[in-house]
Amino acid sequence: MKYLEKVEKVIVLSLFVMLVSVVLLSTIDLGWVIIKDIITPPVLLLDIDELLEILGMFLLVLIGIELLETVKMYLAQKKMHVEVVFTVAMIAIARKVIILDVKEVSSLSLIGIGIIIIALSAGYFFLLKAKKRQIQ
Repeated sequence: MKYLEKVEKVIVLSLFVMLVSVVLLSTIDLGWVIIKDIITPPVLLLDIDELLEILGMFLLVLIGIELLETVKMYLAQKKMHVEVVFTVAMIAIARKVIILDVKEVSSLSLIGIGIIIIALSAGYFFLLKAKKRQIQ
């Protein structure tokens, strides 16, 4: 059993290091995209596609940071925190909605995204309600 715990710790630490690398590289890439878009003519003006790309990348970095927080909490306490997982899921679906091109997506996909948003919102609401009951 101790061997299995050591293997698990090595795997989680490896994932943490790789995730830190990905978030760092994504942040650098985001900075590069912003600089490149700002200095190309027309200077200091961004069109809609550039703004959507930047916002999508920004939210992707935020998702990475939230995942880092999840792995960090798992390393420290050996348990997953559902609230952080909900936060990551809500940021991910918000990113999808922001970069979504409504003209190219089927109505069934839009309904599915709406249902996911409602389910995540309800789940988060009930999670906070349960957490509030535990405190009282």
